[in-house]
Amino acid sequence: MLSEALISLFLLIGGAFALIGSIGLARLPDLFTRLHGPTKATTLGVGGILIASVLHFSGQEHALSLHELLITLFLFATAPVSAYLIARSALHLRGPGGPKDES
Repeated sequence: MLSEALISLFLLIGGAFALIGSIGLARLPDLFTRLHGPTKATTLGVGGILIASVLHFSGQEHALSLHELLITLFLFATAPVSAYLIARSALHLRGPGGPKDES
């Protein structure tokens, strides 16, 4: 019973972070502030959902589930790199989402 409550808590926390990140992606005004939604909040959201998945499947199989840990490592390694590359390309192109010249 306690494990189901803990799993539910992590699912709710993960879902809330994912929702907040998605709203931030849709509502924030420019590219650089929009990057915070998917890279920060959504990463935490997926992390909470993966923790709930580890607890659920480890409790069913009575062994530690490592698939979720691999997904977490991949997510935490790729999200910052992709955000960095998007920000650098926007700075390089100085397009609609990039900063304006001060000269």
